[in-house]
Amino acid sequence: MNNAPTSAELTDLLAIASEVLDSVVPRFIAGVGAPSAVAKGRNDFATELDLELERTISGELRQRTGIPVHGEEFGGPALTTGTAWVLDPIDGTFNYSSGSPMAGILLALVHDGEPVIGLTWLPMLGLRYSAIVSGPLLVDGIAVPPLRPAKLADAPIGFGAFNVDSTGRIPGQFRFDLLGALSRLSSRVRMHGATGIDLGFTAAGVLGGAVVFGHHPWDNAAGVALVRAAGGVVTDLAGLPWTITSGSVLAAAPGVHDELLDMINAVSDEERG
Repeated sequence: MNNAPTSAELTDLLAIASEVLDSVVPRFIAGVGAPSAVAKGRNDFATELDLELERTISGELRQRTGIPVHGEEFGGPALTTGTAWVLDPIDGTFNYSSGSPMAGILLALVHDGEPVIGLTWLPMLGLRYSAIVSGPLLVDGIAVPPLRPAKLADAPIGFGAFNVDSTGRIPGQFRFDLLGALSRLSSRVRMHGATGIDLGFTAAGVLGGAVVFGHHPWDNAAGVALVRAAGGVVTDLAGLPWTITSGSVLAAAPGVHDELLDMINAVSDEERG
């Protein structure tokens, strides 16, 4: 599919994707507590269920839609051009393996680097978030009103995990400083350990916003589509429009996003100064 999907096509594709994810929910729930099977890096691993679910979901999507799939475990086509599904079979793998209910399945349809459909299934919480990016947000298949403007002082904020001693694209010390600044502006900081939950909850208004340090498209694309569909604002941490190649995500309700971005800029200025 080289041309952008039409509205009617997106509606049909969302329905198919919902059916595919519904079909694997029993297996997802049955596998809670699965141990590490594939080491992927420091404190990062995949379970056998990650691999099994990715194979199952990808196979069904390819067969039923004819659209290729890019999954976390097995890769796939480039995502900056053309149309492809982007799949994370278990978001929050450490939580899942530990028996925590804070884990889910993330699926997005991306066209030329922009998510046009998002689905976040949280089977152990009994929640299904889905949307075409133009809206509305659907919660368990029911359309909900768009997000209202809010203030950071009143908004719980999802915050990505960190190790203060880590280095890399976004150093641990910077994350630590952001957390300190955020705690002064909102005493309701939450660390769920799953990007999909932070972004899904932001779309649904459970959180006022989310600060995401990760850059993987399978973690971010579905939630970005949901937040946009709900009328929220999504950029990277520098305030640039989010695309599939962005290195971070800042997603929030109107009003809260501006305050979060001002806070991030102030911390960045202090560290440079």
